[in-house]
Amino acid sequence: MVQDLRERGIGDERVLAAMARVPRERFLPAEFAAEAYASSPLPIPAGQTISAPYIVAVMTAALELTGIERVLEVGTGSGYGAAILSRCAEQVVTIEYHPGLARSAARVLDRQGYHNLEVRLGDGARGAPDRAPFDAISMTAMASGGLPEPLVDQLAPGGRLVGPVGPGPRGGDGELLRLRSDGHLETLMPVRFVPLISEPS
Repeated sequence: MVQDLRERGIGDERVLAAMARVPRERFLPAEFAAEAYASSPLPIPAGQTISAPYIVAVMTAALELTGIERVLEVGTGSGYGAAILSRCAEQVVTIEYHPGLARSAARVLDRQGYHNLEVRLGDGARGAPDRAPFDAISMTAMASGGLPEPLVDQLAPGGRLVGPVGPGPRGGDGELLRLRSDGHLETLMPVRFVPLISEPS
């Protein structure tokens, strides 16, 4: 898998080392464990997915982590992305909307010794204002209409927010964006994600 990521242009050695160390199969239902390192997303409970390794690597590399950052992840899912982030940053807060996923991810992460992260149940689009500001924010579900303002507001000076944005509320095709705290916005690549679930304000 790591060699494939290198060949596809991932050059961040911290990210590649994390991808090599974290056992992806531990974050999947047993029936999909044999496919853990395939270059495709895979289903997990609650109608969600674990992103393909390449997408996880692209998003993590785009955060430009050096190991000293406080990171927020929106959309814990299986916990795999949080595990990768925890190997690249100092502290991780990850938020999951679905109670069952939050519980199972917290259990798997704790059993494997990922102790520099906190799993929260809640509306990820609202972020974690009690732990802000964040040096980096990874949003792993598709927002419609733009990046959520509460997340933008929780970026530290010099911070980066990476996440997919699409035109509609049901997820699907969109673009992976990177926003810097100075307002500079970049389009990184076309992507396809499940929708970001958020309660009305």
